[in-house]
Amino acid sequence: MATYAIGDIQGCFDELQNLLAAISFNKSDTLWICGDLVNRGPKSLETLRFIKQLDRQAISVLGNHDLHLLAIHNGAVKKKKSDTLDEILNASDRSELMDWLQQQPLLHSDKSLNFTMVHAGIPPRWSITKAHQLANEVESTLKSPQAKAFFEHMYGNTPKIWSNQLSGWDRLRLITNYFTRMRFCTSQNELEFASKGGLETQPNGFLPWYKHDNRKSAEQRIVFGHWAALQGKTDTANIYALDTGCIWGDKLTALRLDDLAYFETPSLQKNNF
Repeated sequence: MATYAIGDIQGCFDELQNLLAAISFNKSDTLWICGDLVNRGPKSLETLRFIKQLDRQAISVLGNHDLHLLAIHNGAVKKKKSDTLDEILNASDRSELMDWLQQQPLLHSDKSLNFTMVHAGIPPRWSITKAHQLANEVESTLKSPQAKAFFEHMYGNTPKIWSNQLSGWDRLRLITNYFTRMRFCTSQNELEFASKGGLETQPNGFLPWYKHDNRKSAEQRIVFGHWAALQGKTDTANIYALDTGCIWGDKLTALRLDDLAYFETPSLQKNNF
């Protein structure tokens, strides 16, 4: 009986199956997935169907690619040329899959394991309690009749810094950007979106979100994905980066939360460099 956290799958279904075989995943185990189940990879539909049928054995948070798929499904935006989502959009069980995906959280915590999972990160000035409160604002909107309007207003890089006085779509957009798109930020939670590489692309005045002194979530162990350029390395206590670039030809990684043992399987992707 173990709990495993896995980084971004992005439709790399065969690698997911190889990794689950390597860890001897069974019905007594639990799987955490750090978001971005779909897109770019070749088997997003199979990935969604598999994780959904795991039911309570699997806990997944929403990533930016998952939200993008939901925005397309809800008619808020058009599909990009680079998207590999046609199989899902044409599937007979599309509505059932999308209804399930839209119910997934932005943030998940387990007090017994002292672990929290998020796709991109938690800004330095938010405690875990505050992060859950704000995540719930977006999650409640996704489950409401306002979901389509949310997706219509979800895209954009502003505002870039948190204020408790923010309201409406600006507030929900920024909360979503923190949880699903953040890499670098200031100690005051100001976001920077242009730098998407590794630490060598760090802009002046910004640090990786997890590197700030006096970060309010520092006592909580956090697993996250989104940032493949880190290659799974944060050099920061309690912070575990699990997007190890499977879609880019590197590997898919799992962390057993019970004892912090790592497992990995090589990517089978050859055309995404």
